[in-house]
Amino acid sequence: MAGNDHAPVTVIGLGLMGQALAGAFLKAGHPTTVWNRSADKAQELVGQGAVLAASPAEAVAASELIVVCVSDYDAMHSVLDPLGSALSGKALVNLTSGSSEQAREKAGWAAGHGASYLDGAIMTVPALIGGAETVLFYSGPADVFASHEATLKVLGGNTTHLGADHALAALYDVSLLGVMWGTLNSFLHGVALLDTVGVKASEFLPWATAWVDAVKGFATDYAGQIDAGDGEFPANDATMEVHAGALEHLVHESEAQGINPELPLFVQGLMARTIAAGHGKNSYASMVKVFQQPKA
Repeated sequence: MAGNDHAPVTVIGLGLMGQALAGAFLKAGHPTTVWNRSADKAQELVGQGAVLAASPAEAVAASELIVVCVSDYDAMHSVLDPLGSALSGKALVNLTSGSSEQAREKAGWAAGHGASYLDGAIMTVPALIGGAETVLFYSGPADVFASHEATLKVLGGNTTHLGADHALAALYDVSLLGVMWGTLNSFLHGVALLDTVGVKASEFLPWATAWVDAVKGFATDYAGQIDAGDGEFPANDATMEVHAGALEHLVHESEAQGINPELPLFVQGLMARTIAAGHGKNSYASMVKVFQQPKA
């Protein structure tokens, strides 16, 4: 099926994201069957050529490839559990947000019904589905992904299979969201600090984005140090002690200018624990050891 550019596909769940997914399949010329508890959400898609199934069973029967995008895993089970043997031979692609544990559990559930299973993560908003740069992650059996890659790729040009472990897509998803929130929180803290002297966020923005580009270089070095696995963490840019000294200035300025110092104080605590563990002369990458430990 990898070479079939117009394979039929079924989309279950027509929230904003589900509608965007179905719309992308239709635009690429795939016969598309849709189902949603509230049938009115399918009206626009039907106008574009989609077939509205009267029931989940009818929707599943229409295609080998079943893409599910509903509110949560409980909703997914409520829709699919009653279908039983009707799922046999189907390829279920779950684009519902959930945890790594849920992904593995769902894979076992699907296997019990004779279905193959891919867990996925959508790293964009509905309006950007189908874009050349749009990222979608999939995890599960490589042969299942290969069989449907051509169809799935219409959802985003950067369609990536991460590996056989069904948990990978969910873990990549939350890890990248953590990078996003960490970056945005730091940007907003900087905006608050500079606002105390009348600097607008738009004035700070180009310097912040340029600095993020510079930080990419640090991250590249640190990734290599961590993957080496030898615990050396050479301080090619600065030691943890130097970083901790610089952070003291950020804490001081936050307090002195009357803005919330919680974010730098939290990072200061992580740095202190890293140094106390013997990494004062090592690079910032050594702080990964703190993150690898469960909460005290």
